[in-house]
Amino acid sequence: MPTEKSARLQLIADTALALLVERGMRGLTHRAVDEAAGLPLGSTSNHARTRAALLEAAVRRLAEREAEVLTPTEMPGPEAGPDTLADALALAVHRSLADQRELLIARYELALEATRRPELRKIYDEAGQQFRAPLIAMMTAAGSAEPQRHALSLLGWIEGTLFVHAAGAAHGKPAGPEELRAGVRELLRGMLGA
Repeated sequence: MPTEKSARLQLIADTALALLVERGMRGLTHRAVDEAAGLPLGSTSNHARTRAALLEAAVRRLAEREAEVLTPTEMPGPEAGPDTLADALALAVHRSLADQRELLIARYELALEATRRPELRKIYDEAGQQFRAPLIAMMTAAGSAEPQRHALSLLGWIEGTLFVHAAGAAHGKPAGPEELRAGVRELLRGMLGA
């Protein structure tokens, strides 16, 4: 059960993510979080003293929320075959586009900020490792000759698909599950020679 302090920090981080979507990086301030969350002025500063601490809290909460896109029972194990892996990845991408578009926009804001702040880059990359490591393990188990490179290529396809449908040329037109599944399967067939 979360403590009052952890619940308050979660509210602050969730509000920070919402403000990033609504106002962009320039609109994210301690005062704006307090006001948007309905907290007494100074509350955000008590939990995240600096801007760097506020951004760190937002990155960590973003990773937690993005990890919820697939339930543990839906996550394929490393032994999963390419079709099972493709089905799970397509489902995750579809849910991200259909249900978590706002989180994607917040992630893009944080990713760009991380290019300018080395301390945030480190936290952003660490948070992303929870998604990369299992994918490398699955590619290894699926028989990839170069699992790290193939996992990175697969992530590139996923990230590109998310971006084009959330903020790019196909903004507002999320791809359907079958279209996504076909794309992932084609990519995996090319990588695995299956």
